[in-house]
Amino acid sequence: MQVSRRQILASGLAALQQRAPNVLLILADDLGSADTGFAGGGIPTPNIDRIALEGARLANFYCTPLCTPTRASLLTGRNPVRYGLIYSVIRPWSPYGLPAGEHTMAESFRDAGYRTAIVGKWHLGHTNRRFLPNARGFHHFYGHVNAEIDYFTHTKLDGLDWQRNGKGVREEGYATDLLGAEAVRWLESRDRARPFFLYLPFNAVHSPMQAPEPLLAKYNAIGNRNRRAYAAMLDAMDTAIGRVLASLEADGSLSNTIVVFLSDNGGALGQGARNGPLRAGKLTVYEGGVRACAAIRWPAHLPPGTSFTQRMSVLDLFPTLCAAAGVKPGNRLPLDGRNLWPALTRGAAAPETSLFWAAKRNETQDKQHAVLLGDWKLVESVSDDRKTTLELFHLVEDPAEKNNVASANQDVVARLRHELDGWKNLHPRADIDSSMIPHPGWSAPADYATVAMDYEPAR
Repeated sequence: MQVSRRQILASGLAALQQRAPNVLLILADDLGSADTGFAGGGIPTPNIDRIALEGARLANFYCTPLCTPTRASLLTGRNPVRYGLIYSVIRPWSPYGLPAGEHTMAESFRDAGYRTAIVGKWHLGHTNRRFLPNARGFHHFYGHVNAEIDYFTHTKLDGLDWQRNGKGVREEGYATDLLGAEAVRWLESRDRARPFFLYLPFNAVHSPMQAPEPLLAKYNAIGNRNRRAYAAMLDAMDTAIGRVLASLEADGSLSNTIVVFLSDNGGALGQGARNGPLRAGKLTVYEGGVRACAAIRWPAHLPPGTSFTQRMSVLDLFPTLCAAAGVKPGNRLPLDGRNLWPALTRGAAAPETSLFWAAKRNETQDKQHAVLLGDWKLVESVSDDRKTTLELFHLVEDPAEKNNVASANQDVVARLRHELDGWKNLHPRADIDSSMIPHPGWSAPADYATVAMDYEPAR
């Protein structure tokens, strides 16, 4: 009997679905490293905690100190200094985005037969459709493209920033609730013959500090206004995550789904976040800015309630998740991240590598750089008048970075500064200080979905 191509394809997809795990990648925004329940925080987060308690807490997880570079690192596995997205975020008026030549994790999973979706905040370019999720490996996109939006009107600078697959969407509802509902809707309507890769980057708990009145009332005992709103926003995100997990549990998919939770940077202290005992927070290269609470759950392979103490970076998630799922990374350019799946599951030691960071404050010339190698971390701060200050910390002895021991360890300073200079020189010969204020002639579009030019659609 002759077998049709459709039958062969259906058989292959069924086999793939049986053996391949789903992937649910949840990203919080500006979440304090000490604010979840599993990190010892005082705000109830039972659904986020479940991921850690039924899986492994990533106890030494590093990100970048602000939004765009972490999202770029996560999806490409390559350090954003290589393509000029390390110092700042993409602004509403920024004409650039994640370069088209960079291969994304979503493309690798899509090419392996997965159905792919992003529900949430993109922030990797929006002025050309080649920058948008549907051209970067995602079959489905629902959410917004800018750094932050009004949680109720879904606008940025009065322009609508809420869309579904390139079409602006005007609807009522609190953004966090809408994202959770869309994720559940997509999961329940998905093609069950294929595994899924769902990227769920919430805009919570990023400013503006807004939450529904009933949730704000729930935290009336918190005196600080921003902290009260922050707690309510985190509560809403935890509830939305719980709905997604419950949906997967109801259809029997949760046991074969790799669930990862992380934040894009340390918490913003002025907005109510807490990173203690780590120093500082978002927009700095100190530990409070670059350490994130993170966890991974896959019951068949990761014993519950464990703690993975080896240093891990957001750059490592691309190769690690591909290895876990049996997906071949499709990148042609070399990855900076490492496959830590053997270390996570078998305790296989992975060699330490240098980690690098940069941050720039607002429209000033003030910059920070840092390198971490072994137990030593060097922080280089450059002020507006170009004065450079060097700080050296031994993180095992001084995790809170209170004691600058640079003067007593000049040999270590010299070695790390040489490494740091080499990393900074990877930046392309292009604008480093991306414009943090709009051109005088710029104004927000009525609908950000209408400003993107044409692109070649994803397969």
